[in-house]
Amino acid sequence: MRKKVIIMGAAGRDFHNFNVYFRDNEDYEVVAFTATQIPDIEGRVYPPELAGKLYPEGIPIEPEEKLVELIKRHNVDEVVLSYSDLSFQYVMEKASLVLSAGADFRLLGPRSTMIESRKPVIAIGAIRTGCGKSQTTRRVLDILRSKGLKVISVRHPMPYGNLVEQKVQRFASYEDLDKHKCTIEEREEYEPHIDRKSVVYAGVDYGEILKAVESEDPDVILWEGGNNDFPFYKPDLFIVVVDPHRPGHETTYYPGMTNLLLADVIVINKEETANLEGIETVRKNIEKWNPSAIVIDASSPIFVDDPEKIKGKRVLVVEDGPTLTHGEMSYGAGYVAAKKFGASEIIDPRPFAVGSIVETYKKYTHIGSILPAMGYGEKQIKELEETINRSDAELVIIGTPIDLGRVTKLNKPYVRVRYELQEIGKPDLEDVLSEFLKEKKLI
Repeated sequence: MRKKVIIMGAAGRDFHNFNVYFRDNEDYEVVAFTATQIPDIEGRVYPPELAGKLYPEGIPIEPEEKLVELIKRHNVDEVVLSYSDLSFQYVMEKASLVLSAGADFRLLGPRSTMIESRKPVIAIGAIRTGCGKSQTTRRVLDILRSKGLKVISVRHPMPYGNLVEQKVQRFASYEDLDKHKCTIEEREEYEPHIDRKSVVYAGVDYGEILKAVESEDPDVILWEGGNNDFPFYKPDLFIVVVDPHRPGHETTYYPGMTNLLLADVIVINKEETANLEGIETVRKNIEKWNPSAIVIDASSPIFVDDPEKIKGKRVLVVEDGPTLTHGEMSYGAGYVAAKKFGASEIIDPRPFAVGSIVETYKKYTHIGSILPAMGYGEKQIKELEETINRSDAELVIIGTPIDLGRVTKLNKPYVRVRYELQEIGKPDLEDVLSEFLKEKKLI
């Protein structure tokens, strides 16, 4: 008898775990995915074109709220948790629900889910969403390319549209973003690569994506993680970013602590704005749990296009969505810029919120007077646009990595805030990467 399985997910790790472990595996029958974190992904089907020969009708994607009901209805044997950035308390609450319904609770680890490449892989991960993976990835990319190497990046999945069409995605131009109908979250990750004239892949089937990447014959594959998940590809060098603004989270969130333990290199980011106590707490946890890791101190200073425009203005601050929502931060680079450059007031966007933006504030009550750049579909992007335009701000400060003016029609002037990783002292990433490349005989 095939074991009946439910995969708990959020349109990313769940699909990958299915593809590499359960698809075509006649020991198991996956009866459903459940979905959370991302709006409007439940109620769909993981399509038969991706699900394989054992699932000619595909696999339903149900709301996670129905988990216990689904376990009982299908007499499920195992539930596999397959999404990330979860407190240990949350994970065990879900485990307890599953066990009380009669099923086993399971986590799949790196050996079961990482795909090996014939090319060297450098992976960037983190212990929480919003630690600074993106700017760390950009820094690593810039160093590798400065040495004359061909680098192709692969990003953790964000497939919120047509899953068949998103099986393998290649982004090399802004036209590619439009062709694939990218959400704001996707654009935040892909645009910086395109600005550097660098290619980045993403999608649903990371086995097929790896084949496509390797066919371009890069010298190095650069994996950029999502949330605090561990890599889909087996890394030859694993760089993990920690955040002293959230000291202690490196040992209390799943699977971020796994990353902490697996890391070859740990970057303590945002030291320029963190307090000394937070930095020391993180450093002590690194010494306790992974004393052999190379530790790099770093900052992420902000750069504003026209900082003088901020002074004395009533501003609306828009920040990276996932960092504020499941990353649980209450502010980001936009807020820091507003304070640093003398805004007279940061206005509360909640009275102007519409549609799903209202629901976001209800769900994530810690956010406060900052607007998360929610944009998981055309409708939500329009609601974000309307929220901004209804506000009485004199200026909008955009702290997301993309130009929101490209995907929305704003009726107010705005300035963009950018941030890049800068190492502090030695060793730095240049040192670490040079040694790695020498070992791989790439320089």
